Amino acid sequence: MRKNDEARMTNDERSQNAPAFAALRRGRQMTKERAERSIRPSTLSTGLIATDAQLVELLNKIDPAERVAIDTEADSLHCYREKLCLVQLSLPTSNCIVDPLADVDLAPLRLALERTEIVLHGADYDLRMLRRGLYFVARKIFDTMIAARLLGIREFSLAALVKRYFGLELPKGSQKANWAQRPLPARMAEYAINDVRYLLPLAEELEAELDRYGRLDWLRQSCQRAIEQAGVQRVRDEDELWRISGSGSLRGREAAILRALWQWREKEAEAADRPPFHVLQNDQLLNAAAAFASGDTPDYRHFSLRRRQAFYQAAQGAMQLPESEWPVSRRRVGRRPGSENVRAMEELRRRRDQAANELNLEPAFIAPRNTLEAIATSETRAASLLVPWQRELLGIRA
Repeated sequence: MRKNDEARMTNDERSQNAPAFAALRRGRQMTKERAERSIRPSTLSTGLIATDAQLVELLNKIDPAERVAIDTEADSLHCYREKLCLVQLSLPTSNCIVDPLADVDLAPLRLALERTEIVLHGADYDLRMLRRGLYFVARKIFDTMIAARLLGIREFSLAALVKRYFGLELPKGSQKANWAQRPLPARMAEYAINDVRYLLPLAEELEAELDRYGRLDWLRQSCQRAIEQAGVQRVRDEDELWRISGSGSLRGREAAILRALWQWREKEAEAADRPPFHVLQNDQLLNAAAAFASGDTPDYRHFSLRRRQAFYQAAQGAMQLPESEWPVSRRRVGRRPGSENVRAMEELRRRRDQAANELNLEPAFIAPRNTLEAIATSETRAASLLVPWQRELLGIRA
């Protein structure tokens, strides 16, 4: 029974259900108290673990733990190539922050974490950052976002789940902070810890519900797939990277100018070690390409003389390109699906939507549209695109 159900109860109903109502309140209070007890500051000597002695103390705490909750922070908003800046950990006995930028060998931490289950929220980004920064590859994870979605919870952000289960509001702020800053301000350290300190009790709550619904094995399958997908290297065509959002409306010379300006911006950003949007934002890049093509000369007050000259030179070089060297407009490759594929797609969608309705799950969480289209074309692709519980709900045999 949720809060809205309680609000609708009449006085008579409350009286008749007094024992159950009291138990519900006691259960909620105990859940909140368990979460609050998990909020412990680090018992280490500083706010950040940045020495060998502190790391040894942390390893002694990790060793007996069956689960360790982890979150990460990087500096993607402040440099050209993002790097791992913080690793926040929550253990049954303490919460702490490891400083990957300190002169400390973190190989022992990696080995210790490989031996335990890792609790994360929205695991993909953190797993990729941990692989890049610590060479860490998780063997077993509990993704609280996946767990929530398997329960049919639509608001599955960490803040929404903490409020739902513990009645607590996570403070906002520091999302755009420079996590490479040292010393790390106390307010930023507190924000970083808040992203991890509730994960262990939250995992317990979600695990208990999943067990009641018989969906723990679904979670295991989905989490294993998340580990596998995080290990896949994302490769993009270097010749296509300049096609930013909105570039599809540009043709011919305009597209050639945009490509040149994008390449100029990348060089400027890398030289300054700043994100490309610090040099020029995407909408400004699009407008500049259109302006140059129409004979105007756009200018930006924040440009230095050197940067302004390089900007103009990039545009002028593109405007002098022959038509044969202009970018070719992208066209969708493929044929229109035949009637047989359309029928297969509709049947898959019918099964998916029926299962979603019966189980109170998001249809796209069972299988998104593009996945259904791919399977309708070739059912053999189901094994690589879906985990067993998803295939089962769609009636696809292994």
